[in-house]
Amino acid sequence: MNNFIPAELWHFLYVVILAFVVGLELKTYYLAQHNKPSHLGSTRTFTFIGILGYVFFIININLYILGYTALAAIYITYYLYKLHQNRTSIISFLILSLVYTFGALIENFDIWMPTLVFILIVFTLNANRSLSYILSEVNIQEFETLGKFLLLSAVILPLLPNKELPYLHISAFKIWLVVVIISAISYGSYIAQKYIFKSRGYFLTGILGGLYSSTATTVVLAKKAINTDTTELINAAIIIATAMMYIRLLLIATIFNFSVASKLALPLLFFSCIGSFIAFFYYKKERARQHAPIDDRNPLELETAFLFAILFALMIFITNFVTNHYGNLGLKILSFLIGFTDIDPFVLSLLTGKNHLTVPQIATAVLIASGSNNLLKAGYALLFGKNKPKKAAFWLFVLGICTIISPYLFYKGSL
Repeated sequence: MNNFIPAELWHFLYVVILAFVVGLELKTYYLAQHNKPSHLGSTRTFTFIGILGYVFFIININLYILGYTALAAIYITYYLYKLHQNRTSIISFLILSLVYTFGALIENFDIWMPTLVFILIVFTLNANRSLSYILSEVNIQEFETLGKFLLLSAVILPLLPNKELPYLHISAFKIWLVVVIISAISYGSYIAQKYIFKSRGYFLTGILGGLYSSTATTVVLAKKAINTDTTELINAAIIIATAMMYIRLLLIATIFNFSVASKLALPLLFFSCIGSFIAFFYYKKERARQHAPIDDRNPLELETAFLFAILFALMIFITNFVTNHYGNLGLKILSFLIGFTDIDPFVLSLLTGKNHLTVPQIATAVLIASGSNNLLKAGYALLFGKNKPKKAAFWLFVLGICTIISPYLFYKGSL
């Protein structure tokens, strides 16, 4: 600010400008929505309200409160008049109240707070079309799901203690933080799949589904293969889902253990590229581009989150027990067996748990688990697709075997 101009003058001028623009915006809103201006006043009225709010606040807080009380009394009189005409909107009064606070906000929080309130006013007044679209397109249950995510992240997480639990060597806070992050990845992929890419084909479904759960996506796509002639496209979609699984594992490793992620980067990216190349080959062979109605169930459920937390804690305990009693060989066998279940809790237990494993040993376990999981998906493709996606099953089996033996190629001498 210029040292020769008092800060109060800058604040006063800024409040006047904001109040004037809000009044102009409200006038435009009423003309667009009702083809007539607001009865409560618009540009000049709101400019004077902004001036009054700032001046009264500077002079005396009691005068500021008295001024707002007077404005409220005026509006109550006007509102009673509106009730006789069956009009009950109070949007003008709400905006009037916000404009009146500009002076107090800028003196207490500096320029950013009234600016933020001003932006929200403008965006909200112009959000009518967007709100109409949301109400018509979004399932009402999605709001409940959003509430569940906020419950997981903003309510439960801060309440948990950050003290290490016995035998697990990790706190309840960090366990639940893992749940929140994994839920966010799955939920984000689900939202993109359902609302952003609504006209998706099978191939895009494989890409997005693989970022959420390649196993679930394989099952759903394999079932679609029974009643469709686009077998090559289904093969491509199933393979690309597994290619995306490698990317998802690398993302999770990067978030929770960068040292392991740097060790996994080369093999995971290598297998992802191989899978993508094979998938694109089959995709190009299929001329038809059918839309894919995918499993519409939302992955974010409270029961699922609590079950994941329990499995995660259990995997930490089992991993510590196996490595302490059976060493590296026991861990490899455990990794292979875990691959035939949900591998996320196991992988995360390796990435976040306090154990005596080296980085190559953890990376090896992750690769073995993901490889055996590919063998499971190959079986699922044949079982649920009634042998139709044979090519996808074959390549998933090949990728699985190659992934299992890959540590002996990439980490030779470190195991």
